[in-house]
Amino acid sequence: MPITIAKTNSAYEREPLLAPFGFKGGSLTELWQTIGHLESANGNTGLGLGTQSVLWSDANVFTSRSETDGNRLMYDTTAHALWALIGFKFDNPIDLIDPLVEETYDFARHISGVDDLRLTFALNALVAVDNAVWQLYCAENGITSFDDMVPAEFRPALPLRHDKLVNSALMTYGTPLDEVVRTVKDGCFLIKVKLGADPDKDGDREKMLEWDKQRLSSIHDKVKDLETPYTENGRIAYYLDANGRYDGKDRLMRLLDHAAEIGALDRIAIFEEPFPEDLELDVKDIPVRMAADESAHSDEDALERIQTGYRAIALKPIAKTMSMSLKIAKVARENDVPVFCADLTVNPVLADWNKNVAARLAPLPGVKIGMVEVNGPQNYRNWETMKSYHPCRDARWIDSERAIFHLGDDFYAQSGGILKQSKHYRELLKADS
Repeated sequence: MPITIAKTNSAYEREPLLAPFGFKGGSLTELWQTIGHLESANGNTGLGLGTQSVLWSDANVFTSRSETDGNRLMYDTTAHALWALIGFKFDNPIDLIDPLVEETYDFARHISGVDDLRLTFALNALVAVDNAVWQLYCAENGITSFDDMVPAEFRPALPLRHDKLVNSALMTYGTPLDEVVRTVKDGCFLIKVKLGADPDKDGDREKMLEWDKQRLSSIHDKVKDLETPYTENGRIAYYLDANGRYDGKDRLMRLLDHAAEIGALDRIAIFEEPFPEDLELDVKDIPVRMAADESAHSDEDALERIQTGYRAIALKPIAKTMSMSLKIAKVARENDVPVFCADLTVNPVLADWNKNVAARLAPLPGVKIGMVEVNGPQNYRNWETMKSYHPCRDARWIDSERAIFHLGDDFYAQSGGILKQSKHYRELLKADS
């Protein structure tokens, strides 16, 4: 029988960051945690969480208004999507995602006044909604595990069960070099390095390139001789992310030529999203594994990127919804392209939505174990308090140990706690009503 959505509700909580978090030439000071709640005609409920990142999802929206106004705009989009679901009938969450994205995107364009709004803005706004739909779907159907939750046609894209994942630590523009070295020596063998800085805040791409060269040189000089048992070549691997800041292949190749000159080129496991998504370039001739992130909004977008030479896709259940991520993972598997789970500086509960997917993906080429990025501990002021909101707050898998998340039988038995409802976030819904 189809599930009928009878009631919806939403709330949010503002979480400050330890310091401004810089990428895409801008910086965040806080992240809003959104809560979506659904109740079916049968009285079952679903509670979903989201973490808003306006800067990541549409940098133009972020820079054209205050940080608070941008967050309010995205939250209003989430609230509208929940309202639009009242009376809707569905058999499984995948049925909902395409019409819901269309409705939400049209609304967001209308209230923002931005006709060319990036679709990722709507997807980011829908994460709390989509997660609530998945919880409700499980409650209605007596499903108690992630494996059973995933529809059969998508399960081949999630074939494994890792017992450990490396936490790919994030190095932002402002991360001190000694912290980078300390993180690597503490066990992180796959470091994510943000590139594309705007050092003088004047938009000068040549200055950006020189800054990126120096950043890569500084890091490589300090960690190039360190060893790890978790990569095929025994060396530390680099995961570079430019968030669309490079304006063409020529400038990117100058960076990669520099990487070759200093002996760092073969350390680059993936280079994520160097170009703006409207710069539709064939990247087959670029000598590193190019990964699509923001530009792979949907499964159709992911296929287009694969056809133009992208050889990896960043999955973000915590930023583009679980439903869309499953569709993207399916397309990637059908085209023999590896996928991996990147973070959005999300809360601990959402981090475990990511871990559930990452735990079932094949390792990146050249890497011996699975990977996931969880950078919340580095960036939230109240991370320890936020962990107390997790339904499985004392579980071993929540924290990494020497950069490794250990996923035992308990993690799989409880699906990382994602199908349970957080008391803290339920209480916020009551306070806001």
